[in-house]
This record gives sequence, structure tokens and C-alpha cells, in this order.
Amino acid sequence: MRTQVAIVGAGPSGLLLGQLLHKYGIDNVILERKDPDYVLSRIRAGVLEQGMVNMLEEAGVAQRLHQEALPHDGIEIAFSGKRHRIDLKTLTGGKIVTVYGQTEVTRDLMEARSAAGLTTIYDAADVSIHDIDGTSPKVRYVKDGVTHEVVCDFVAGCDGYHGVSRQSVPQSAVQTYERIYPFGWLGVLSDTPPVSHELIYVNHDRGFALCSMRSAHRSRYYVQCPLTDDVAEWSDERFWNELKSRLDDEAAHKLVTGPSIEKSIAPLRSFVAEPMRFGRLFLAGDAAHIVPPTGAKGLNLAASDVYYLSRALREYYGEKSQAGIDAYSANALRRVWKAERFSWWMTTQLHRFPDSDGFSQRIQTAELDYLVNSQAAMTALAENYVGLPY
Repeated sequence: MRTQVAIVGAGPSGLLLGQLLHKYGIDNVILERKDPDYVLSRIRAGVLEQGMVNMLEEAGVAQRLHQEALPHDGIEIAFSGKRHRIDLKTLTGGKIVTVYGQTEVTRDLMEARSAAGLTTIYDAADVSIHDIDGTSPKVRYVKDGVTHEVVCDFVAGCDGYHGVSRQSVPQSAVQTYERIYPFGWLGVLSDTPPVSHELIYVNHDRGFALCSMRSAHRSRYYVQCPLTDDVAEWSDERFWNELKSRLDDEAAHKLVTGPSIEKSIAPLRSFVAEPMRFGRLFLAGDAAHIVPPTGAKGLNLAASDVYYLSRALREYYGEKSQAGIDAYSANALRRVWKAERFSWWMTTQLHRFPDSDGFSQRIQTAELDYLVNSQAAMTALAENYVGLPY
């Protein structure tokens, strides 16, 4: 098979890239090692920056988003038993975030790709990438016991942290930076109305908590927990009691509990691989970087990579210029590191660290107190939360 761009990974970044390239008249094929149902079963983020919403509009897949998504003008930060609202819209001159589950983004992109008759190969086993230093890289895979080969101009590695794309590059060519956080997030999804119409980030003596949502009828809640915890140890009753203990009195009273429909513990890490281009192979999304979820940047960073890469490829094919693809890694990483910084800062300010002492906790409280009483500090948070410009 011959195509212009072979995309490895049918998550939201690979699908969004494929849809944009299709709009630009650039032929592409997507390879995915799992089946469609598995891809749609992954419970992930749900807070979209305006830049990502704009790209979904450009890709022609934002109709359902605009019908069902929840626009948010602000967030709340709780500490010392009180909540404080950060007015994102006012502080940023009108910018907001949109709550719309990653699963729904993926579903919209999958349906649009199918309707356009574009090629997506699911259940592609033993994917391997070859000849990225030449002008005709190849991607091989096994389907139904038969080995196939895709010959292309470029390969886009959108297959996540554990995917084959980054592993296809010699270790000596990649510089990695990583920070592992000594706690996890225990997350619960429930068909209950959200406790608040905006997200609540909680700093508490017992640990961090987050009240989020996927819709007006489906809530997503998190509590900080030790990495040694087993999710089986957390009954629904224990989870709800722990969450209530970390909320302010009003939120605890309003909280509607119910059976969990998904429960898991996620470790937190910061990770960046540099560069993000190796010859004709480009890394995008989790294949190149991971952020702790505190700043709601994971999915949005993947989208910003797609922004730079899709425009670089359009420039290459439309204007016969390599400037965009030569600058891709530097452009993407500049924004990646700013998002890494913001996510690290949010994580540091809102969680209880195992080695935290009284001094550290007082510093946290002072920092948060300064934040909610300083227009400049709130503006800095708001600008980062709604998304820095591309």
C-alpha cells in the first residue's frame, strides 16, 4: 500500500491529524493495534482548550460538541475549607474551556473518518517502522496472520507512551526528562449530577481532590491516594466518604453519590522526549510527552502537536517547503515545556507530598492565598488553563 502519511495510533491525536490532512488533500492511512471498541473504552480527559475546539471545527467534527458540551467560564480552587473562583473568561479577555469527554471526541473523529471512506486498519499486530532516514519510510504490520507494508513519505507516531514509534528511534538519539510523583489519583465515574457546574480543585490536609464532570448527568471525581493502594480496597462507600471529607461543607452537603461505573488508580508523571522529529518520523501526543492531569493539558498538548504537524505537512505538499517540518520539533516543544511547567506547578500546589512538613504546608497555603487575592497571579493561572496561543 502507498500513501503520503502513515499515522500510527487511532487515538484522538492520530484521528484528528488524519482528518485535517484529509481536509488539506493529503492522503493518509491510520494503523491501530487495538479494535475500535477498545479505543472507545478508554476513559480519559474531558477539558478542551479553545485551540483544540477550533481545530475540531476546522476538521468538521464539532457539531455534536456544540450541542452537548459544557462551556466553562471559570474554575474553583478550595483550600482551608473555602472555595475561591477563578474567572477564566474575564481574566483572559473572553477565553473559556469546554468540557467534552475524550471518548466523545474520539467517537466523532472515528465516525467522520468512516463517513469519508478513509482507511483505518484496526487490530494491526507487530507494527514496525523502517527507513525513517530515507525518502520512503515503511510501516509493516500483521493482520489476520499476513504481513503487510505501507510505503509513505512520512510517519506520524501518535501511538502513546508505550507505542512503537518512540521505541523505533535509537536510544542515543533521544533525550528524556522525567519526574515521577509519589502518589496517584483514584478516579470514579458515576451517573450522578456534578456537585458544581464548574470544576473544583481541592487542597486538603488529607490530600488533593477534584470534582469534575463529563456531562450534566455524569460526574468524574478524584482523590489523591498512595500508589501502593489497590483499587479493590476502595468500595464506593469508602470513596464517597473520603471525597466528602476533603470538600467544603456546602459541596459535601450537595454531593450526590451513586454506584461507580468505572474506578481506577492512575499514577502521575511528567515526561518529555526530545527531539520530536527523527528524519521522516514525527512524534505527537503521549508518544513524546506526558503531563500529570492536574492542569488538564494531556489531550490539549496532543492537539497542539497536531496543529504544528498538520500545518507543516500542508506547507510541504502545498508550497513545496520544508520549513514547517524542520521547525516542528522546536515549535511543539516550546509549548510542551510551558504546559509541563504549569501542570507541575498545579500538582505541587494542590497535593500533599509524603515528605511534606509543616513549613511546606504553610508555604502551599500562602501561595494559594496569594493566588486568589492577586489579579496578576489569577491572570497567569487563567492564561495557562485556557491554553497558551499556538
